[in-house]
Amino acid sequence: MSVKLRLHRMGSKRRPFYRIVATDSRNRRDGRFIEVVGQYHPISKPPVFDVNQERVFYWLKTGSQPSQTVSSLLKQTGVWNKWLKLKKGESVSEMEVKKEVRQTSRKKSKKKQAKPEQATEAKA
Repeated sequence: MSVKLRLHRMGSKRRPFYRIVATDSRNRRDGRFIEVVGQYHPISKPPVFDVNQERVFYWLKTGSQPSQTVSSLLKQTGVWNKWLKLKKGESVSEMEVKKEVRQTSRKKSKKKQAKPEQATEAKA
């Protein structure tokens, strides 16, 4: 059984929030899970990421792999750096972890991609 740390979508239409869960990789996104280890609220200003570090470290120690999104959130808050230092055996008592993550907007990224295309058309 391959365990993954990934997002479990909850909430109503257009108002999602996510639970970070440990689950078998063969289960559906919102299917059965083993344990809830945190929450992610992307709609709030600023987005909030709250996680039980002890349980995340336990699951990482047992060999579970975080999904790409969970990995990104762990890196933004500093939990991933704390895990790497803990894995090496270094002291992590003074490391602080943020609860806020940066907000991303898909509209902004589409605008940035469209501008270079327009510039090449204008030059031609």
